[in-house]
Amino acid sequence: MAEEEKTSGPLAWLRTAKDKIRAFAYGNETQRAERPRVGLALAGGFARGIAHIGVLRVLREAGIPIDCVAGTSVGALIGAAYCGGAALEEMEKIGSVTTFADFGRWTPSWLGLATNQRMEKFLVRFTPAKRFEELQTPLAIATTDIIDGVSVYYTHGEIVPPLRASCAYPGLFVPIQYENRTLVDGFLTAPVPIEGVLLLGADIVVAVYLESGNLGQPRTLTDILSRSFNIMHRHSDLAWRTQADIIIEPDVKQFVWDDFTKTPDMVAAGEVAALHALPQIRAALRGEKRDSAPGDALFPASSK
Repeated sequence: MAEEEKTSGPLAWLRTAKDKIRAFAYGNETQRAERPRVGLALAGGFARGIAHIGVLRVLREAGIPIDCVAGTSVGALIGAAYCGGAALEEMEKIGSVTTFADFGRWTPSWLGLATNQRMEKFLVRFTPAKRFEELQTPLAIATTDIIDGVSVYYTHGEIVPPLRASCAYPGLFVPIQYENRTLVDGFLTAPVPIEGVLLLGADIVVAVYLESGNLGQPRTLTDILSRSFNIMHRHSDLAWRTQADIIIEPDVKQFVWDDFTKTPDMVAAGEVAALHALPQIRAALRGEKRDSAPGDALFPASSK
């Protein structure tokens, strides 16, 4: 009875999505590598995304392979820098002195308060790569088509337009027009871009999620927008949690969206969370199966 419920319930599509996407990516079993391919899905979170650097550092020092990366918003920026060969130490150094003016310029309009056109020059500080094909590690960037309301992933061609789109926070930044689409921040439809690494052929999905906290009275319009969307995602994050194999959640709730000066603390938070997840990642690499998926605890058997 339990097995029947698991395969026929209203959430059955979530439980089979991973296998379907992997089957599409591989074509057949003979194409698989000798070890499982590890994909890292990096969430958005403005300055809190600096915690991703701490996660990457721990995985590197522990010898955990990263075969592909997918990123949303700041996760896309960190992913592009890492996949382009940027040193983690340099990424941390740049992060600590970053300001809004490095990637944004206030240009109030009916579509947004600012433009993120400066993102192109900002990316050059990390990597000379201009196209996905020039990256050292495969990357998928998540964006949202604001017209159709769907996720659009980019893995080929120019990096900057999808990157700008993935970071185009609605209401703050003007949407990006690219390939006949009107694109905004990927976090709307892919807060943690699991599908991106699955499309790149990942067997093991490591998700890094950056939750924001309740930091008292909002100070700016950006605070209002950020908190509104975070509340929405807090009540609708089932899908990606069900698809991830390992979830790393750095404790960054005390940091606000522009806390770049607190880079060392956010990097440390990423390191602590990644160290805690290492046993799970190593077990997955050994092929050990867990008794349940990450999202199973949210659903008693009677509701599946």
